[in-house]
Amino acid sequence: MKAYLDLLRDVRSRGEARDDRTGVGTVGIFGAQIRFDLSRGFPLVTTKKVHTRSIVQELLWFLGGRTDNGWLRERGVTIWDEWSTAEQCARFGRKEGDLGPIYGHQWRNFGATLKPGGAYADDGFDQISAVIAEIRRNPCSRRLIVSGWNPAEADKVALPPCHTLFQFYVGGNGRLSCQLYQRSADLFLGVPFNIASYALLTHMVAQVCGLGVGEFVHTFGDAHIYRNHFEQVELQLSREPRPLPTLRLNPAVKDIFAFRFEDIAIENYDPHPAIKAPVAV
Repeated sequence: MKAYLDLLRDVRSRGEARDDRTGVGTVGIFGAQIRFDLSRGFPLVTTKKVHTRSIVQELLWFLGGRTDNGWLRERGVTIWDEWSTAEQCARFGRKEGDLGPIYGHQWRNFGATLKPGGAYADDGFDQISAVIAEIRRNPCSRRLIVSGWNPAEADKVALPPCHTLFQFYVGGNGRLSCQLYQRSADLFLGVPFNIASYALLTHMVAQVCGLGVGEFVHTFGDAHIYRNHFEQVELQLSREPRPLPTLRLNPAVKDIFAFRFEDIAIENYDPHPAIKAPVAV
């Protein structure tokens, strides 16, 4: 995870001080990129403990096209709680726990018709199914793209998509790579989750398409550290990284939508203790 830690260190040392929507304030840079060779271990931060259950369940939630926080809470995942309160949801006309047309909706039902009462018809475009079909049919395609950003709905959600668009690439060696563009990146709290989530997604898509894994490339727009995370960042950077864990998927799963929590295991994860920090809403 040297690339991530180097980025964290770089932003901490030379980031520009900026105001932000949350009122907390940040230091940040615009435009950065880090890369991970997925054949060399699963890129999960070891300089602090990360809640792996949350990463896996959130990705399954996205892939299921879900947008209700209740599904996550039933599975012991609370990472969306701050955005799903009655007060937050009321700002865009939804009930408590209904996050609006966020990632899962855009991935699986992009452009769907909004019905009276706030529900959506099942008439949108399933980007995940389409991109997997295209990888299988035409692996050299340069159109293997999924977008979580729908400008028409960006102001109708609890939190507009931070990780906005990703593209797959099949190399001549039969290995699948993925590049993510993230418009807004909370480097201390959010980015370790994002790296692991998209690395996991790349492994899952590779398996169902009969491919090996290549790289995960993470490209950033506004990469920032919140002012109330400075002490936590310094603590994390003082720690020595440990060996990366490994990912094990149930090899019998050949359908991306058939994966269950029990089919995914992150093994030999031996991180330093967790570092708590407030989330900016």
